[in-house]
Amino acid sequence: MKLSEYFEHAKGKGVLATADSSGKVDSAVYARPHFIDEESIAFIMSDRLSHENLRSNPSACYVFMEEGDKFVGKRLYLTKTSEEENSELIDELRRKRHYIPHGEYYKENKYLVYFHIDKVLPLIGSQARQ
Repeated sequence: MKLSEYFEHAKGKGVLATADSSGKVDSAVYARPHFIDEESIAFIMSDRLSHENLRSNPSACYVFMEEGDKFVGKRLYLTKTSEEENSELIDELRRKRHYIPHGEYYKENKYLVYFHIDKVLPLIGSQARQ
């Protein structure tokens, strides 16, 4: 199964981990990635700590845990390649939001941040799989 197909059908929660240039780590809950192709993804980001970290350190890791009581999912090791600010593509890609943490979300600048997928690992273990 292609990685894009996996994320199209898998249900669960994801966390994006970033670090600044000095190595101070941040993690934040993120929706499933938007697939550009099988080697490239994008996330819609607000101008918060994760986005700020990516300005000085392009490396990130997205951890996705499937719903259920088993430890199943994916770890995507990523490198930022580019970004667009307030792009029309953001509205096209945005999934229906079921929960809006605060009304200010839609008033903030949004960035479509592109990543190359460097490596894919299962949630548990070190055997690389696609």
